[in-house]
Amino acid sequence: MSFDDEYGGGGGRGRNRGATGQTRTRLPEADTDDGFGGPARRPPRASRSLVTVVGVVVLLIAAIAFANRGGNGDDTAQGTPRGAAAPTAATGVKPVTGKNGTLPAGFPQDEQGAQSAAANYAVALGSAEMFDKTKRDEILGSVIVPARVAHFRRTLDKAYSPSFFQNVGLQPDGTVPDGLTFVSRTVPIGTKITSLDAERATVEVWCAGLVGLAGEGSIKPVTNGWFTITMELQWVDGDWKTVTHSQKDGPAPVGADTRASSAEEIADAVIGFGGFTYAR
Repeated sequence: MSFDDEYGGGGGRGRNRGATGQTRTRLPEADTDDGFGGPARRPPRASRSLVTVVGVVVLLIAAIAFANRGGNGDDTAQGTPRGAAAPTAATGVKPVTGKNGTLPAGFPQDEQGAQSAAANYAVALGSAEMFDKTKRDEILGSVIVPARVAHFRRTLDKAYSPSFFQNVGLQPDGTVPDGLTFVSRTVPIGTKITSLDAERATVEVWCAGLVGLAGEGSIKPVTNGWFTITMELQWVDGDWKTVTHSQKDGPAPVGADTRASSAEEIADAVIGFGGFTYAR
């Protein structure tokens, strides 16, 4: 999802600023003059002005945070209060290099590893591949604890029913109608550990998601949603695996006034922008 900030402004009408020995004095602006001999500018729309101001503030905060990164790693010394949420950001630890099929594997047996595992598993479990029986079984075999893989497969086989497929615009057998592109993507916004020990972890993953059919004539256009996934993880055979998985709506921000893209634009974006192969 993107947010379009609009910035207004025009070039100066005075002499070349690069000339030497010249000084231009800008007189106080009158109510009916723009200070350069022209009519007064129209006041910007309040909503656009607010978006612009907020955008600039966010950029400034990000720049200051980037400039202050580093140091000895002591959060208190850097001004972060004790007990504050840990940032979902690079920590200096390299991403895992192992794979289980097409999914990352070999997450560290610590807090960061559990959060990374949960974020990646949320992406996999919310992907379009889950609508294909063969690919779904592969994903479940990669992210679920071995003792519960069969249970998850039976449960989801029932959930991904012909009526469910039709509700999202697919054919009863789960195939995509001709000329359309099916979209199902989950994007983690942040993660939070709620419990952790050497063998178990519970992680909440705040996500944004897209689902629907992109293309001309779609009766189920792509829509977005916000939800939180809670995963209980277990350390098994040198990696974190999912024991339970649940989801609830929100937290959802106020929608922006960004123009909705056409069906063709969404279809082109889905085809042109690949999903992430590693989250967090």
